Order: sequence, then structure tokens, then C-alpha cells
Amino acid sequence: METINHLFETSVEKFTDNVYILEKKTTEYVGYTYKQIRKDVHEFAAGLIKLGIQKGDRMALMSEGRKNWPVAEIGMLYAGAINVPLSTKLEEPSEIKFRLEHSASRMIVVSANQAKKFEDLKHQIPTLEKVIHMDPMENPGEKDLLWDDIVKMGQEYLDKNPDEFEARWLSIQPDDYANICYTSGTTADPKGIILSHKNYCANVKQSKSVMPVPEWYTTLLTLPWDHAFAHTCGIYTILSAGASIASVQLGKNYIETLKNFKTNILEIKPVFFLSAPAHSKNFKKNIEAGIREKGKFIEKLFNHALKISYSYNKLGYNKGKGLQVLKKPLLALYDKIMFKKIREDGFGGQLRFFVGGAALLDLDLQKFFYAIGIPVFQGYGLTEASPVISGNSEARHKLGSSGYPVTDMEIKICNEDGKELPTGEKGEIVIKGDNVMVGYWKNEEATKEVIKDGWLHTGDMGYLDEDGFLYVLGRYKSLLISDDGEKFSPEGIEEDFVTNCEFVDQCMMHNNQQPYSVVLIVPNKDAMNKWLSDQNLNLESEEGRKKALEELDRQLREYRKGGKYDDRFPQKWLPSAVGILDEPFTEENQLLNSILKMVRRKITDKYENLLEFLYSPEAKSITNTKNLQSLH
Repeated sequence: METINHLFETSVEKFTDNVYILEKKTTEYVGYTYKQIRKDVHEFAAGLIKLGIQKGDRMALMSEGRKNWPVAEIGMLYAGAINVPLSTKLEEPSEIKFRLEHSASRMIVVSANQAKKFEDLKHQIPTLEKVIHMDPMENPGEKDLLWDDIVKMGQEYLDKNPDEFEARWLSIQPDDYANICYTSGTTADPKGIILSHKNYCANVKQSKSVMPVPEWYTTLLTLPWDHAFAHTCGIYTILSAGASIASVQLGKNYIETLKNFKTNILEIKPVFFLSAPAHSKNFKKNIEAGIREKGKFIEKLFNHALKISYSYNKLGYNKGKGLQVLKKPLLALYDKIMFKKIREDGFGGQLRFFVGGAALLDLDLQKFFYAIGIPVFQGYGLTEASPVISGNSEARHKLGSSGYPVTDMEIKICNEDGKELPTGEKGEIVIKGDNVMVGYWKNEEATKEVIKDGWLHTGDMGYLDEDGFLYVLGRYKSLLISDDGEKFSPEGIEEDFVTNCEFVDQCMMHNNQQPYSVVLIVPNKDAMNKWLSDQNLNLESEEGRKKALEELDRQLREYRKGGKYDDRFPQKWLPSAVGILDEPFTEENQLLNSILKMVRRKITDKYENLLEFLYSPEAKSITNTKNLQSLH
């Protein structure tokens, strides 16, 4: 079993002149070869050794995706240090401080945009000796070090001590720790997930067992680089394959970076994307908006093309069966005149597929992207599993599933007593393999709760079908529990409401051992005002607000008996009361985490009084006083 250091050296020897990282700082992308990146890694690592970094020391890293992100991490690993990657979305000083103190990090590497967070913090954390700045800075203080100075120190060290340097990086063993990755802070006390060199190397091989990566692949890595999905499936799987990663050009602010992202796609022309559901939803909205701009005829044609494509494709693995094959020529025509243009104008023309992760993706969204020729191959994993557990691929896929389990890993579905269940029955997903984390840093109790006899209890509910595909139904912790103790995952309902109810922008279901479920809804006010404008009304008037709420109620009733979607979910789980919220779930208010997943506990805490009200008789009417007020 190899280490990340060996994985890196092997790839450099094999793919010496291939471009590993593409970075755009000014007007165009610059490609850095595997050989160039190795030089950077060795120099940075040697500089750290010269600074006194020892095997087992913790160092943190907080930066946007860029060339020097993997250089910093792999450099730390060569010096024998353990990287503590931190999300750039962390804003609260207390959250950053907790992670640095808990891990006892000696140093942190930061980009210019993140450095300001440490102006005061660096004097408050006794274990933090130095802040290493990736970018030039004016008037560095006593605790500040510049990247270029460390590189210079490294060059001098390598000239004088090449044998010592080689002995250091070769001394790292597969069971040595590589990372301590902190959970996203949805609890007051985030846990540090310890991943070893063996964990990463095993999971890279496992990832490629479900999704082979040829060396000519290029991806634009848009997810946060500290996130487990981007980390393993982006940085290290790409590295092992000799392929290329491009970073998004950093803007002065979020809006500028978003504009760059749209331009960067067309410049890089990625072959595949790692995506979270939030990305897929935005892409779909933009595509549909572009189609609507072309007029009613094109919109009608597009919708017909989708309809034909859906019926032909089915769930992917069974597409084009029987008489459906007769639709193939028409689909080829639609692809030529419509879908191909979407792929070229929006994605550069070379995009073959998305790899979907981070959260469950609605089946309708999967069917949409499959229809236009860039399928989202859904996968499943969690950081504690390094993270990949299963995945769909071009060669083997079923839409709606989370794919086929990776090789060299045991998987079973268990009931609450830990007993293995037969194929098709729902229970907790439990796995065993070299990708299972070492444990939680300084938290043996939490480790024992999830790792039992080497088996990782994921806390996710799912089942395996007769073909061996895994279906993930949601977190046990986010299950709705009715008053009779029955449990149901809310995520499918929430996704469906957002997709099919025009007036629903975001929503969260709730039922904690109560007689019925309720739902909190962030309304799409633009859609409401657009609908009301045909009646010469808007949300400014009480009449307009009442009519908008009644129309929202009508949209939700489509899931009740006799409605368009009445076969989607058990009727008993549909909400009996609706609470309208006056602000969206965002990262800023901490109701979404860094990969834009809802932080249910925080939403429940914030709206505790409203949730209590939703179980009162008055709340049964959607046009109740509270909802009218929230829409104002």
C-alpha cells in the first residue's frame, strides 16, 4: 500500500510533461506540468523542514482553489505534517479558532482573501506559531511568513541536504495521518475526521473502479478544494490519472468570481464536472431561461424534445428498448439542432457528464441532464469514507440510484439492531474497507459510536437493488418521525416541491413525533409577482398576497389524491400546514453549509416558534396572519 507521496512521485514519473494544474491570474490560463508541480512541492516541503516542521505536526490550510493549494498540502505531507484543510466559508472567528486549537496546528497557510481573518486570531492561539501567506503582503508582522521566502529556504535546504529530504518523505508510512478534516460545524462541537495516506490511496483506486479517468480528461474544479469530494475525486484521482485540473479565476468578490466561472467553462472546455445539486439546479434554470428568451415556438420544441428523450432514455440502463428505438432518428435531429448548441454555448462543447455528489439529486433533474446529453452520474459517500462509497458511470448507471459500490469494500444494509437485511430492504448503510477513516481526532467516544468491529455505520438510510445498485434515502438524523414512530426521509419531497412548485424557492419539511408533517417555505417572490401581474396585482397588497398564497396552496395540492403528482409520495407524509419564511436559507445566516446543504438543526432552532404555531388550528389555513405578514 502506497502513500500520497509515492502516488505523487509515480504520477510525475509517468506523466512528466502532462499539464496537472491550469490557473488563470490575468488574461489567460497557464498550464503547470507534473514535473513543474513536483519542483514546487519539493521546495515548499524542504522550506517547512528548514522551519522545524516535524513528522506528525499539524498545519492548516485556508485558501480558494488555485495551483498552490495542492502544492501546499502535498508539501506538508512530504515534510511529514498533517494538513488541516479549512473551508473558506468559515467566517466566525470562534469557528476557525476552535479548529486550530483543537488540532493544535503549528502553522497555517492562507491566501490573500483569507489572511484578514487571522489579523487578530494569530495572537489569540498559543499553538499557532506562524501564518504563511501565499500572496505578497505589506508590512508582515512577527508571526507572518511569505511563501516565496519559504521556497527560497527550501531551495537552499535541498542544495545542502538532498539525502535528508528524501529520507524524510520516504519515511512516511501508509498508516500515517494525512488530514484532519473538520465537519461543517452544524453542531457546536465539530468533529475532526482523521484520514490516513492509506485512506486516500485506497479511495483513489476505488473511485477509478467505478469511473475510469483517462489522462486526456480536464475538469474545472468548482467545488471548494477542501471538501472531501473535490479533494479525492478532483485533486488526487486526477493526479493518479495524469489528467488536468483547472481552478476558477478568483474575482474581487463573489459576483465577479461567478462571472469568471461562466467564462472559464468556455475557456477550459471541461470533459467532466464534479457537481453538487445546487450547481445542477442553477445550470438547469439558466438553460431554461435561455430557451424562453428564444420565444414560444422554440420553448415548445425544446419541451417536446425533452418529452421524447425522457421516454427513450427511461433510467439510462434500459434506454432505447423495444419500440423506443424508433425514436432514435428524431432524437438525433433534436440533438443536432438544439441540445448540442446548449452544450457548446454553456459548457464549451466537450462536456461528457457531471459526477454528482455532496447530496441527493432529484430524479427529474437527472432525467433533464441525461436528455440534453450531459448526464449527471450520481455518487454517494461521506468524509468518514474518504469519501467515495458508490457511483454511477457511463458504462454502468441507473438514474435515481447512487450507483454501484466501489471495489475492495464490503457493504451491507442493517436494521437498528445491526442485523444485516436482505436485498431490497431499507436500513442503515454500513461499510468496511481501507477507505474507512482512522477515527475522530481527540474523540474516542464518537469514534466508537460509528466504527464497530471495523465497520463504519454511515448514519444514512438506503437499500441495494437486485442488480447491486445502491439507493440512498437520506440521513437517519433528518428522517421525519410521526407520532406512531414511523420514519420517512423528507429530502425527496423537498426536492420535488422546489422542482415542480413554481412558487417554492427553498423548503424544509418537519415532523418530530407529531400527528402530521409541516413545511417551511422560502417563497419565490419574483415568480409570485410575475403571476400576479396578469391580474394587475402584486405582493404589496393584501389581496395580492392572499392570491399568491392560494396559488401556492394549489401547487402543493397537486401532490394530493387526484393531483398531477399524487403517486410520488405517501399521502400521510405530505405537509398539512405551511409556514412562509421572510428570508432565504444562506451561508451568511448559517442555514446552509459550505456545499449549500440545509443545516436542519439550525433552521429548526431559528424557527422554533413558527414550527410550534404550525401545529395550531389557525395555521391550517395558508392565508393565516403570519404567512401574510412574512410575504409583505
